This record gives sequence, C-alpha cells and structure tokens, in this order.
Amino acid sequence: MSDVLTVLPELILAVGAMGLLMIGVFSGDKSYGLLKWLASGLFAVAFLVMVGSGAEQKLAFGGMFVTDAFALFMKSVVLTGAVFALGLSGQFMRERGIARFEYPVLVVLAVLGMMMMVSANDMLALYIGLELQSLALYVLAAFNRDKLRSTEAGLKYFVLGALSSGMMLYGISLIYGFTGSTSFAEIAAYGIGSGTNGLGLLFGLVFLISGFAFKVSAVPFHMWAPDVYEGAPTPITVFFGTAPKVAAMALFVRALIVSFPDLTQQWQQVVVFLSVASMILGAFAGLMQTNIKRLMAYSSIAHMGFALAGLATGTVDGVQGVLVYMAIYMLMTAGTFAVILGMRRKDGLTEDINDLAGLAKTRPALAAIMATLMFSLAGIPLLAGFFAKLYVFMAVVEAGMYWLAVVGFVTSTVAAVYYLRIVKLMYFDEPNENMEPLKDRGIAYVGFVTAALNSPLHLLLIWPLTLAAGLAAQSLF
Repeated sequence: MSDVLTVLPELILAVGAMGLLMIGVFSGDKSYGLLKWLASGLFAVAFLVMVGSGAEQKLAFGGMFVTDAFALFMKSVVLTGAVFALGLSGQFMRERGIARFEYPVLVVLAVLGMMMMVSANDMLALYIGLELQSLALYVLAAFNRDKLRSTEAGLKYFVLGALSSGMMLYGISLIYGFTGSTSFAEIAAYGIGSGTNGLGLLFGLVFLISGFAFKVSAVPFHMWAPDVYEGAPTPITVFFGTAPKVAAMALFVRALIVSFPDLTQQWQQVVVFLSVASMILGAFAGLMQTNIKRLMAYSSIAHMGFALAGLATGTVDGVQGVLVYMAIYMLMTAGTFAVILGMRRKDGLTEDINDLAGLAKTRPALAAIMATLMFSLAGIPLLAGFFAKLYVFMAVVEAGMYWLAVVGFVTSTVAAVYYLRIVKLMYFDEPNENMEPLKDRGIAYVGFVTAALNSPLHLLLIWPLTLAAGLAAQSLF
C-alpha cells in the first residue's frame, strides 16, 4: 500500500488517461474540448496529491521509483508546461481540422512517462518511462497526418529516436553487465572498477549520455529538433519545447549525479563537450533562420547548452542552477510560442520572422509580450532569463571552470543578436500587413502570464524559486 501511495500521482494520470480514452472512443472528436479540460484537471489533481505527499524521500517497488524534493520540483515544472501546451491548442487544432480526441489522451500519457522519468531510480524504470513518453511524442509530431511536413517530422523523430533509444539501451546493458545491477544506488556503490570492468563501465556511460543528449537535443544529437519544431503543429511544438525537455534534463541530472558519483571527472568531460557544442551551434545557426519555429529550435539547443554547463560542475550549486534555468526556460518558451500562435494574417497563420515587422504599431500588447520574452531569452538584466544564466554561470565559476563561463557569455551575446533583431522588426520597421486580432483567450492568458513572470515582477518570486531549487538539488547529494 505504501508503494501505491508513493506512485499515486502517476496512477491518477494512468487511470485518467484510460478514462479519457473511453470517453473519446464513445463520443468521438466532438469530445475534444471536454477532454482537454479533463486532462488539465487530471494534471491539477496529480499536482495537489504530489504536493500533499510532501518532499521527503520515499522509495517504491524495491527502490526502482523514488519521490523526493528534486522529483517534486521537476514534476511541478513538467505539469505546468503541459497545462500551457493544452491551453494553447484550442483554436489552432479546430481550424486545422485536427481537434481529435486522441490529442489530450496522448499528452496525458506522455506526461505520465515524463513523471516516471523524473522519479526513476533504476535503469529499467528509466527506460520504461522514457519509452512511454517517446511513443506518445512520435504520434504527436505526426498528428496532422494530412500535411507532408507533419508526417515527415514524425518519421524523422521516430527514426532518430529509435536510434537513440537503441544506443541508450546498449549503454544500460553494458552498465548492467559490468556492475551486476540496474539500481542507481547499487551502481554508485560499485564504484569505478578497474581494468576491463572500469573501461566497460565508461563505454556504457558514454552510450547512456548519448541517449540523454538526444532527448534534450544537445549537439551532436540535435538533428531532429529544427525539422520537428517546424513540421509539427504549433501547439504540439509548444509541448515538445517545454515539458519533455524538463523531464529529460531531470533524468540526465539524476542518473549522473546519483549513479556515477565516482565517475564525475569522466562524465564531466562529455557533458562539457555537449554544453560547449550546443551553445556554439545554437547561437550561430540561429542567426541564419527566417522561420521563427526553426529559430526557436536552435534557441532551445543553445539553452540546453547553458543548462548542461550547470550539470558539468557536478556540484549542488550547479544542479540548483540547472533547476532554476529549466523552470524559467519553460516559461520563456511557452510564452514565445503563444505569440507565434497569435501571428495571424488574413490568409491564416504565418511563421516568417519578417511578418512581425511593425507589430508594435498594429498590435502593441502582443509586441510588448514578445519583446519582454525576447529580452528575457537574450539574458537582459533584471529579467528572468538573466537570473537563470546568472545562477548557472556563478556555479560554473565557483567550480573553477572559468573558460566554460567565458564560452557561455560569448555565445549568449551572439544569440542576443537574433532575439534583438525580432524586437527591432516589431518596433522600428514598417508593417507589411496588419495582424488579425487575437480570438483565442488561451493564447492571451498564457502570453500575459509568462511575460509577467519574465518581467521585473519575477523578482518577487525568484527567492522562493531558488530556495525550492536549492532544496531539490541537495536531495540528490
């Protein structure tokens, strides 16, 4: 019974997903709106149950599943991102004729997999959660099956995802073969090993990290991100850019910190490479983009590089920086995509960056929201994005990795060019054609809330956020 109570939030989502599926099967696509609200309600109930159970560490199913302050923090961010994605999907899905009942069900199943990933304390639990999330995401990427770009995005994501899962599973098998266990705690107790055992464990670790890197779209495993971001329906792209990234980063952090404390120097080198490569490619490749969804894909790659810099330190402060960064990144991304969904001309939605020209003259409120989010993404002082980077780079400097902080600063400056270019277009260029007014309240609400939380008003909340992130980080050490 204690095991059941420990996994109660996940059970609520699992049983709820089956219930939503039955409603959809018997009612058809006309139940889409109801199922969307019910899915958001499920997330709210799971959150309340999770908060009510407290932040103390609890193990379930022989130690394969763990709940602690770290899991509570990251699951809260995942659930918030999922609610934002559902809130942004109403009008768009109906206009495209893809308001099908399967969408909320798939989102709930994907979030269930993400919550399992965050609480995984064993390689088998890790893999099951990861695959549950991935299978739902493969279908979501190709959800608009009558559109070539969407089906192409789904196929690319499926093929590359299957490859990364195979690499990860091979790494898990090597780790199991040389340590004799799949439990994080027992792998950590095994230590470095010697001779062939130590070398084999290192090979397994490299393959495991490769699989994680794909899930967070870190270079050189980023190939899927631009095509999937562009090809998937925009509300689904919102989902891809928020909750799965947070869950994958949580898995990345827990697996390395808890399972391989004696191999920190070895995995640090790999994570530093992923971080530097992601920051550089994300910053420079984004300069050439004209499609705003592809731009956000490269922006995401760069931001994952900044977050990985915190993990590369292997310290409590570094992990705290990662948690703060991922929470603020989720808000910035959700808000930006809300504005993208509001980019509507007479002939329909547009994704061209140049179509934002003169937005401040035609839609000043939308332009103000977008400008706030762009400044935050660029890391302008007093906005939330600045403090996200500040906490990460402070941890990097305290760990003595000065050159990594320099790389982060330089690439942040380069990336600021394409964020500020959007602001310049909105405020200083003449409008090509007036944007249509917003008709979807979900877009307005998400845009306003995320912009407010990224504005200087966030200073009222940054202390509780960093305190919660600090307690969550300490629970891993």
